[in-house]
Formats: sequence, C-alpha cells, structure tokens
Amino acid sequence: MEWRGEALILSARPLGENSKIVELLSPDQGRTVGLVRGARSKGMRALLQPGNVVNATWRARLDDQLGTLALELAEARAGLVMETPWGAYGLGSMASLLAFLPERDPHPRLYAAANALISAFALPPAAGEAGVRFELILLEEFGFGLDLSMCAATGTREDLVYVSPRTGRAVSRAAGAPYKERLLPLPAFMLDHAAVADSESVAAAFRTTGHFLSTQIAALVNKHLPEPRERFVRAVVKAIAREEEAGSVHRPGPTVDG
Repeated sequence: MEWRGEALILSARPLGENSKIVELLSPDQGRTVGLVRGARSKGMRALLQPGNVVNATWRARLDDQLGTLALELAEARAGLVMETPWGAYGLGSMASLLAFLPERDPHPRLYAAANALISAFALPPAAGEAGVRFELILLEEFGFGLDLSMCAATGTREDLVYVSPRTGRAVSRAAGAPYKERLLPLPAFMLDHAAVADSESVAAAFRTTGHFLSTQIAALVNKHLPEPRERFVRAVVKAIAREEEAGSVHRPGPTVDG
C-alpha cells in the first residue's frame, strides 16, 4: 500500500533512539500517522516541526499497519506557529480536535481550513476568526453543521443574532428575545466575512462552536473538549483585547468559505 501527496505536519513524537511517530493531515488521506526513521538528525528535526507543509510518501505492506513516511519540505511554516502563544496553542487545539476523526478519511475542506488558520496566526483577530471557521467546518465534516441561513422560527434572513443550542439553527433577535438567556450567541462575523472580529465576538463565537463540539462530537466518545482548545481561546481573546486597548485597527483575515 502506498500514497503520495501534500500534507501538513500536526505533531511528531519520539519513538526509540532515532525515530518519530508523525501525525499528518492531507486533503486526500485525512489524518494519517506514520513512522519516520532517522528523525533525530539536524535536518529532519527542522523538517518535522508542526505546521510545516511537506510532500509525503506513506508506505505499508498492509492497509491497517502503521506504515513508514518519507517526507520532503514543501513550505516552512513552523515559524508562524511558534512566534506567538496563540499560534502554538492554536495548532495544538487543531491537532487535538482532528484526533476525533477516524484515520485516513479524506477531508479536503478541513485541510484548507487548517492551512488558513496557520496563515492567520500572525494577527490575533484573524487567528480568532479562522479558528472559529475551522471549528464550523469540522462540525460540518462530522455531519453536525450549523444552519445559519435563516431564522428557525420566522424564516427571516435579517438580524440573526442567536443560535439554538438544541438544533444549531439561527434565530432572529425578535424571535429569540423571550428565550435569549437559553440561546447561544451568533456574532456578525460568523455570517459576514467583512464584519470585525473583536475580542467579545470571538469569545462568543467560540462559546457557540464549543457547545456543539462538546455535545455532538466529544460527548459521543465520552470525552471533554481538549485542554489545548481552551488555552488557544484564552490566548487569542486576550491578545485581541490587548490590541483593542492599544487602539489597533482590526481587519478580516484569511477565510475558507463554508
């Protein structure tokens, strides 16, 4: 068995004296794990940094075996991950959420969303927005996509500000007013790419996606949301708030359409 293609390095952990178990995400093979031999050399240590894009060749005698990986660097992006706390936490969050997926399931939209998130790490508002969009696409790939197109109660497409925690459907301000304490927030940037992602709206959006990740994905395997996600949310919201205090102007960042 063999496949070749572009992939994103999610993690690399030591195995024995000179090998590593490397976890990749590729558009056609999804989340894949393989053994890299000779991984302790200086060149391989630099190549195997999480966040780098590689050209991968995976081989195994049988499809259900661990398999070995041969990797060549395609794009060095680890610096985008390690330059900031929210970047490091963001990749950890992404990798831990992707671990809920079965191995070797193709997810090209998730691959694009993961790359968009890494590209956005330089600017906290963009990182927050891209993180939310990654989680929205992850929910869709699991079959639990939110329906934010119109109000579940009235059918209107205007003034949508809530999400039903039960159905995942949008609710307008007027229809949701009597029940607003029980509804989840729907910040404007989740509907409009041009809307500003400030600290309050990013925190609110992660509260909404987190509810569905917890109830529809993690709970199915009797787990809680991974701690790296919570660290990422705290770090990126705090960084956005610092920019707001300094008077920085926020611009929409890289996006992947849902």
